[in-house]
Amino acid sequence: MSALDLDRARETFESSTDFTIGLEEEFAILNPQTLELEHRFEDVYAACQGDEVLAEAAAGELIASEIEIRSGRSETFADAVVAQQDRRNRLFGLVETMGLGLGATGTHPWASYLDQRIIDTPHYNRLKAELGWVAQRNNTWSLHVHMGIRGADRAIAVCDWLRELLPTLLAASANSPFLDRRDTGLHTVRTEIFTRTFPRCGVPGAFLDWDAYEDFVRILERTGTAVESTQLWWSVRPHHSFGTVEVRICDAQSRGDEGFALAGLIAACIAQSALDYDEHGYDGAGVPLGDREIEENLWRAIRYGMGGEMIDFRAGAELVEVRGVLERLLAWTEPARAQLGIRVELPTRNGAERARDLLASGASIEDAYRESVGETRRTYAADVGARS
Repeated sequence: MSALDLDRARETFESSTDFTIGLEEEFAILNPQTLELEHRFEDVYAACQGDEVLAEAAAGELIASEIEIRSGRSETFADAVVAQQDRRNRLFGLVETMGLGLGATGTHPWASYLDQRIIDTPHYNRLKAELGWVAQRNNTWSLHVHMGIRGADRAIAVCDWLRELLPTLLAASANSPFLDRRDTGLHTVRTEIFTRTFPRCGVPGAFLDWDAYEDFVRILERTGTAVESTQLWWSVRPHHSFGTVEVRICDAQSRGDEGFALAGLIAACIAQSALDYDEHGYDGAGVPLGDREIEENLWRAIRYGMGGEMIDFRAGAELVEVRGVLERLLAWTEPARAQLGIRVELPTRNGAERARDLLASGASIEDAYRESVGETRRTYAADVGARS
């Protein structure tokens, strides 16, 4: 169900199962020698059809230099990790037989969007016609997490409260400091490309309940602004087809273990928000932060990443180091993590920081990207990485 069938979407949430998990990981398709983007999605996807798992798990995402794998629905986070690891192993093994490689950073450090090709399907051709330059510009890669949330109003409340956590999750994930063969000075330039250009993207305003959300989306439908739910590109959203809350803010992760750790933290945040709602109601702990406050911290995440500071607007607007905010987030989510069996071990230095460490040691941007691609090959699929 991708069309805006809001009555059916409400029913999907009312019958959803709490805390089921789905993971989605996007990869750049590369020439393994030159590390240039290869616009080979159709070839890779066709090859995936010969694998019983990848035939269902592989998908396209607008641009022909990208392939996505989806874990599908799992009852537990541990099961989702097992399922996604199997898909990783299969995809990395398959592309290697095709003479290709895969990258997992938020942006490609030097590929020109002017060379980008949109996947040739009616759906993506319509988006290309509608979005124009915006679709052409979007050569970015991300990590998405879905979690089942039962109850339409409850799902909206969880989305509303997750909004203020998005900057911290983004900062932890920051993995796109380079663009156009330059150090941008940002930790996640991907966020500036995607969330600042696509319509109905970035951090949405709070809706309070499903009725308010539905009223707004019906206006989009009635005016022809959006004809399917996938055109709601917000960084956190209720997914109409799955009955899940989906978090879409994070950069792709260069290391496979860090991808799972980040996904675990996101899942814990979603679940803890639902548990808090059950205990306190929508506004039992106050009201969600306003758009201005969240946007300020979002910019701080984009600019400074995990090494920066966030404004704690709930404690007199004091500055707190992002690493300190992450420690608070881990403490707050401890009940959900204990209930769901989720362990989270975040890296000391994330992808953007490690890339800049290499530059500081005298490496070039090309060297840093080659190291990142090597990390991805070694850590996403053990069997393939062992042959390095």
